[in-house]
Amino acid sequence: MHAGLKSIQTWRLSRTNLRRITLLLCLCSAVGSVLVYGLSIPMPPVLVALNLVAAGCALEQYCHSRRSIKFQPQELADRLLQVQENERHRLSRELHDDIGQLLTAARLQGEWLKRRLPDDQQSQCTVLCETLEETLTKVRDMSALLNPRQLTSLGLEASLRAHLLKTLANTAVKWSLECHQQLTGIPEEMAVAAFRITQEAITNILRHAQAHNLLVRLQRTPQGLALFISDDGLGFSPAPHPGREGQCGMAGMSERVEQLGGTLSVTSEPGKGTQIDALFPWAPRARERASTNKVLH
Repeated sequence: MHAGLKSIQTWRLSRTNLRRITLLLCLCSAVGSVLVYGLSIPMPPVLVALNLVAAGCALEQYCHSRRSIKFQPQELADRLLQVQENERHRLSRELHDDIGQLLTAARLQGEWLKRRLPDDQQSQCTVLCETLEETLTKVRDMSALLNPRQLTSLGLEASLRAHLLKTLANTAVKWSLECHQQLTGIPEEMAVAAFRITQEAITNILRHAQAHNLLVRLQRTPQGLALFISDDGLGFSPAPHPGREGQCGMAGMSERVEQLGGTLSVTSEPGKGTQIDALFPWAPRARERASTNKVLH
């Protein structure tokens, strides 16, 4: 009996059932109004009450729809970023598992072929094997960029240091990563956002800035995780709305920060380098723990 009462209560509170009831009441009131009009009789009190109930249900549905629409843009932005991360992970797995294995097999076949070719064809086979090896390396690097697996195992600081070492190894950029505090316990979505923003900044430096010096600083503050990136490159003019002006990288940074309720400031002028300040606020439960974190000496 209790289970039956519970099911009835759930049925009554269902939004879908409420919409059905509203539709049924509107149809009944419409049919009753047509009959009253056709018979030219006074409107019964029951029909008046039915119209009022139908109007009340319709009003409640309207208010609920307005509340849903109000929160829809932020929900869509959150969902979009989540879909992007999931797609990155999927592409990373396909590159590493499928294409990587095919390239490895092709490289082994090339080495097998090289041992059996005559001497006058060894040079061409050597070039083929070197090309396959270089392609396999690039595929692995792309897989690591799409899905930084070391974030879970190594943490944010170590992952950024490994990324800087690998990305800037054969460049003239002198870099420094400053982090004088423990970064344990950082929420995963915050660590991913900080990593992606730094990743995008490094990509912009290599493509456009022509910088010689790069500074990346991570700081755990009572307000949240602070990320500071500075370079001495060519600089640019930040747009008020980066997405509309074609600055897709800056737009992506803003979306990631806004998703976590943080703030992003980009300071740059042509010829004067670029500084990026991002603050990711702590969740209420982590704020007290973050404020008591001690600095490592």
